[in-house]
Amino acid sequence: MRGRPGATVGEFAARHIGPSATEVDTMLDRLGLSSLEELVDRAVPEAIRDRSALALAEGRSEADTLTWLEALASRNQVHTSLLGQGYANTITPPVILRNILENPAWYTAYTPYQPEISQGRLEALLNFQTMVSDLTAMDLANASLLDEPTAAAEAMAMLARVNPKAGTTFFVDAECHPQTIAVVRTRAEPVGIDVVVGVPDDDMPAEGVFGVLLQYPGTTGVVRDHRVLVENLHAQGTLVAVAADLLALVLLTPPGEWGADVVVGSAQRFGVPMGYGGPHAGFFATRDEYRRNVPGRLVGVSVDAAGRRALRLALQTREQHIRREKATSNICTAQVLLANIAGMYAVYHGPDGLRAIAERVHGLAALLFRELGRADFAFGCYPFFDTVAVTVDDADAVLARALAQGINLRRLDATTVSVAFDETSSVDTAAAVFAAITGRDTFDAGEWDFDVLGSEGMRRTTEILTHPVFRTYHSETQMLRYIRRLGDRDLALDRSMIPLGSCTMKLNATTEMIPITWPEFANIHPFAPLDQAAGYAELFAELEAALCEITGYDSVSLQPNAGSQGELAGLLAIRAFHASAGEGARTVCLIPESAHGTNAASAVMAGMQVVVVRCDDDGNVDFDDLKSKANAHAADLAALMITYPSTHGVYEENVRDVCAVVHECGGQVYLDGANLNALVGVAKPGQFGADVSHLNLHKTFCIPHGGGGPGVGPVAVRAHLAPHLPSHVSGAPYGSAGILPISAAYVKLMGGPGLARATEVAILTANYVARRLSEHYPVLYSGPDGLVAHECILDLRPITQATGVSVDDVAKRLVDFGFHAPTVSFPVAGTLMVEPTESEDLGELDRFCDAMIAIREEIAAVERGEWSVEASPLRGAPHTAADVATDAWDRAYSRDVAAFPGGPSETFDKYWPPVSRIDGAYGDRNLMCSCPPLSAYEDA
Repeated sequence: MRGRPGATVGEFAARHIGPSATEVDTMLDRLGLSSLEELVDRAVPEAIRDRSALALAEGRSEADTLTWLEALASRNQVHTSLLGQGYANTITPPVILRNILENPAWYTAYTPYQPEISQGRLEALLNFQTMVSDLTAMDLANASLLDEPTAAAEAMAMLARVNPKAGTTFFVDAECHPQTIAVVRTRAEPVGIDVVVGVPDDDMPAEGVFGVLLQYPGTTGVVRDHRVLVENLHAQGTLVAVAADLLALVLLTPPGEWGADVVVGSAQRFGVPMGYGGPHAGFFATRDEYRRNVPGRLVGVSVDAAGRRALRLALQTREQHIRREKATSNICTAQVLLANIAGMYAVYHGPDGLRAIAERVHGLAALLFRELGRADFAFGCYPFFDTVAVTVDDADAVLARALAQGINLRRLDATTVSVAFDETSSVDTAAAVFAAITGRDTFDAGEWDFDVLGSEGMRRTTEILTHPVFRTYHSETQMLRYIRRLGDRDLALDRSMIPLGSCTMKLNATTEMIPITWPEFANIHPFAPLDQAAGYAELFAELEAALCEITGYDSVSLQPNAGSQGELAGLLAIRAFHASAGEGARTVCLIPESAHGTNAASAVMAGMQVVVVRCDDDGNVDFDDLKSKANAHAADLAALMITYPSTHGVYEENVRDVCAVVHECGGQVYLDGANLNALVGVAKPGQFGADVSHLNLHKTFCIPHGGGGPGVGPVAVRAHLAPHLPSHVSGAPYGSAGILPISAAYVKLMGGPGLARATEVAILTANYVARRLSEHYPVLYSGPDGLVAHECILDLRPITQATGVSVDDVAKRLVDFGFHAPTVSFPVAGTLMVEPTESEDLGELDRFCDAMIAIREEIAAVERGEWSVEASPLRGAPHTAADVATDAWDRAYSRDVAAFPGGPSETFDKYWPPVSRIDGAYGDRNLMCSCPPLSAYEDA
């Protein structure tokens, strides 16, 4: 391979990087270049080029890396954690563990913006929404948020938007989990919301209070009937959000039945491992009247071109195309893979199975309560569901005795401990806890169906999970086939290249994925004593050090559990930095018009005023407009947010000058790390002028997208911002710690030379695709040498203007070739943005290019008048097996053209979309976001 002199990559890197040495040479020849080094030298501006080798060890073998991870895992201690606080040990049904969590058909899929190739995971998400709506007794639920605390913060933000005249105070129940209160405070302060924490009373006055957050059950375990309180609050014009436990709602009267306006929480205990804090699926349910204010994604029911039931993300344009200066909430906050696991957990167990689990958990808590009562102990909460708070002489001594038996209990104060039972608890667990608390061995299990809730009239009386999907798949055979059937409807990386620009859909290697389900990583509570997570601590330290070396920054926080949260954390650090210097009035954030909508949303959430900076005809930040606006706001400029390489896929030559202008005007530079895959080993943001970046580990560092989450968005900063990093942007101290072994393994496997080579080849493949397709589609932007960075934008606007063929037509026709579409109409409407990554070999790159060229030839047939647009296979795409097999084929093109545009060789491995083109407008007009009865499909 004609790479940089002396650079060698290990065995794994050669497997991760798709093109062989010969294929690299073929692509270089096509570009007229002699080496990868020449390519990078010409593509990357000299002003930022870093030719020093990364100070990281050479790549390890897969066996050695697993041995290293096993050693780290062995340093973690997996105790029985009865700590509660919103986290519980759980059992992932093996059929779900193996066939979803460990299955690349599910974890390598992308966000289902192209619904025709996402029907399987959309149905799984619809199940999740239905489950949440049913258990909370609310009208609708979204397709997941990040965790319970951030969902609570989103509830606060939504209630403030829909109830603006009621005041600026948000009252938070003192029984909320501490991490929820902390995150709510973090999110409230920048936007001028006053958080008051206290004990709610049925007659509490609520003047100036727009919303109240209650915990149900409370963090100490207490279950309170809030009917009168909610009625009183509503009478005063105050809205109510409730943070609830889904398993408790199987037995408890749901908040929707006593008037709640929003219900949030975590679906973690529905089969999702604790993972030292994440990833877990948060949920958000609300009333129908707030459907257009719900944060995040909604799966809705629509119809396809043939009138068949079809699913899609409803109202999805609000997520993909936020108006920069009008943003209100950061919406890239889903945990799809984990939501799918939780939803499937409910499908697998069904209402009877969930009720049995809930009754058993409650029964164990009641049993301990009874036995401690017989031993003359007093209690801090009654009634309760799964958590018993008991008064003791010395809480620390009790915790020490429990720990000696391998059990973690929670210390509420010096004389109170709490015990939170879970699905994995047993009578022996209760007996061991009793002994730790009392110092006695007099525990008597006897009959243990004692019911606290029934005696208090708190029992749920309404049915749960009545839809057939929750009452059908209860044998492993049924469940296995259901999961396989849904998976077969989707197109993920395990089938073909996903050429999405800005999203870096690259290999998620099996070796990287293996450790996440090891008990030593998966089964640790995020608030377990630190010495029980020594292996995690070492992994964090190594990963943080590697990320600092790669980016040129001085410090990294791993807490943000999505890129969106990383953006917010970085901006909050900037805000706090200015305030510490007595410049709290600096609130203006400059954002180029090409930026992703999350940038503007994060700025608004950080209490900043967005000012949009124009881009020039080449897609670069308009330097004159930047200077003008920076100088105009020199007194109140907080930051500039840029993406580098630019969202247009180009290395802007003057990025150092851009940073300098902002610094001269007193601002800080936030560099969005979404495109870091084009910088690793060739340039370091922390050394060419940026002050802070978030890093998408689910892009550059190989954590899989999971159908739209999990993600991790660590924030990296220069030294002066490090003291100001927020500590509560996510619920758990280290965010989604359970998937950090993936990125740590990737860095170990690749080593410094491998990481640099990956970047070089990513630049190469993007330029090869751009060069091959430029003869057929205009490439919208490029650098001075006609080179792009790691992605390219294909401009279909002239084609659309001349023929009527749209980007959607091309996107849907690609499905017939077995490809996911590139990014549609972002960052420029009417274009396709392509990012091949380093993981795709030349054969797959050429297969994609051949498909795009064949589509261009079909467009040419429209231009020649052989087909009208409406009668063409482009507008008819995608074509289902049912479409092609019909007796009444009356289209202007043949069945072969419809189904096998790539020729006969495609027939054996053909991907058949389950539905044809979906009517998005119908779905938005007739919003249906839970599993509807079969009659609803007939009506459609």
